[in-house]
Amino acid sequence: MQRFIYLFLVCITALSTTGRAQTVASVVLPSKEEHTKQVATFQAELNAEYKDPARSPLPAPTRSSFAGLPFFPVNYAACVVTQFVRDSSQAPFEMQTSNGRKPLYRKYGEVHFRYNGRPQHLTVYQSLDLLRTKDYQDYLMVPFTDQTNGHTSYGGGRYIDLRMGQIKNDQLVLDFNCAYNPFCAYSSAYSCPIPPAENRLQVAIEAGVKSDH
Repeated sequence: MQRFIYLFLVCITALSTTGRAQTVASVVLPSKEEHTKQVATFQAELNAEYKDPARSPLPAPTRSSFAGLPFFPVNYAACVVTQFVRDSSQAPFEMQTSNGRKPLYRKYGEVHFRYNGRPQHLTVYQSLDLLRTKDYQDYLMVPFTDQTNGHTSYGGGRYIDLRMGQIKNDQLVLDFNCAYNPFCAYSSAYSCPIPPAENRLQVAIEAGVKSDH
């Protein structure tokens, strides 16, 4: 599953390296036009993953008829500048997963932002397993649920991938248009982290991958 999620960083990388206007400190949001292009690239990459037998979580019969994932319409308001608060003082903990496996994670920090006029925050986690892998030592993840889960998006929550380099002057761009489903949304053969209670948003985030049920 880990190899799958890193390929979605095309959206994250684009947001951290391109854009104009709307500058807050050293963090730059893309223009609306550029953002639309970036999300289209992310969606194309994600669909390519699902079509590829070597990387897709879909069972063969489902994959043979796969025509593309359902996505919410591109939502520019769901691409937000967040304030990052570093906090790695807490001890590592066992993350709950869909099949009872308990991999070790640690809290890396929090992001604070406003959505639909309301203050929000999410915890950013770091996998201790990935700290042993050179290419992914800077990998961070934000598993979350919101008020669309179980309705228009997957009930088990969604993920956003981050890299440490995106954090600049204690700020980063968080784009919910890059939120995707865990593999266990498509097959019980996978073990997926369950978003902790502290990452349950009380707003509807209509961006990213929708439920196909």
